[in-house]
Amino acid sequence: MTGDKDPGFRIGGRPLAERLTEVLPSLARTVLSEIVSRIPEYGLLPAEELSGDITQVIEQNLRSFIDTLRTGATPTREELDFLRESAARRAEEGIPIDIVLTAYHIGIQVVWASLTPDALPEEVSDVLAVNALTLRYLEVVTPAVGAGYLDERQTMFDDERSARHTVLSALLDGEPADVAAGQAGLRLPPCYIVLAATVGAHPDEEANGVDPMVAGRRKLRRLRVELERQIRGTVLTSLTPEGGIALLPHETPAEELSTRDWARLERILTDVARTAGAEVIAGAAAAEPAGVPAAAKLAQDVLAVATGSGRPPRLYRLDDVLLEYQLSRPGPALDRLATRLEPLGGNEELLQTLETFLRRGGRRQTAAALHVHPNTVDYRLRRIADLTGLDPTRLEHIALLNAALSARSATGKN
Repeated sequence: MTGDKDPGFRIGGRPLAERLTEVLPSLARTVLSEIVSRIPEYGLLPAEELSGDITQVIEQNLRSFIDTLRTGATPTREELDFLRESAARRAEEGIPIDIVLTAYHIGIQVVWASLTPDALPEEVSDVLAVNALTLRYLEVVTPAVGAGYLDERQTMFDDERSARHTVLSALLDGEPADVAAGQAGLRLPPCYIVLAATVGAHPDEEANGVDPMVAGRRKLRRLRVELERQIRGTVLTSLTPEGGIALLPHETPAEELSTRDWARLERILTDVARTAGAEVIAGAAAAEPAGVPAAAKLAQDVLAVATGSGRPPRLYRLDDVLLEYQLSRPGPALDRLATRLEPLGGNEELLQTLETFLRRGGRRQTAAALHVHPNTVDYRLRRIADLTGLDPTRLEHIALLNAALSARSATGKN
């Protein structure tokens, strides 16, 4: 405290600071009793901690408050550091910050309740002044306690995130992850469902006057929170606002996953996309922890095939893109297939018409999707047949044209 002049507050005819100092031990016990009574989380703490650390913090808080009443000055840096360290210990113990802050207010309430009944009529001005000083005390103490708590929580979060990243890296690299998982406090599940995802832009990321980086981080946070909310166990992720990898723990071995399990995962991804406010397309594969590298590669390949073939946003497994996946494998057949569309010369108008016609399955549907006249569709389809020798309207050519489009996407040919 600074050496400010004693304001001379009196309540009940006695100097206030002197009066509180005399009853400090019993006042501390009353505060502790009230905190334990009103805050169940404190009642669950060990008796040794309540009588030791917690009581010490209460007594120090009361001394600081009494000094504030004696001098009119707010707590010193040393006194605030003590309260910060105490808040950090509560963070380590997992006591929520709102509960910690409530305890400080309860302490002040107990002190105030012990004083006001004895106030004399001529001391009303002192009571009002003490009330204003009390609010000033809380104004200084509350941010200090909150900062100490949040600094520790941030450290804990960084440590936890680093430990989880170590586990994720070990799993993706095919290294033994048991030790890293143990150090992170995790248990490796029988199965991981590996998601390789692409996340579309949230409308805010493209809005004028909005910082796209901030909007992207907000989208990513919503995505992570929803994913962790719906998945039992610890989700391991390496995600950016554009997408990435997520490992979802599952208690059922990979080979025993049922249609119901996959259907549930599809619903979860739909909820995640809705919460994030962006389209999500994902490839998925399941494996035991040792098989995560191969599963991740397969999930990424499935994602590439699904996006390359123009599939709509949703969850895809290998079975969903089996033909396109096989057609995308390197080899002479793939290159030969891709060349079947070379006569179109990269004509995007004809290629778009072909893709839409094969997907929609009719000239009128294609015309509506492309906003052109059906006769225009007919003309373009005839041009495709003339140039490639493959007629999109003939059943025996449709499978080959679909394969050629997949091969063209896989090889990057125009």
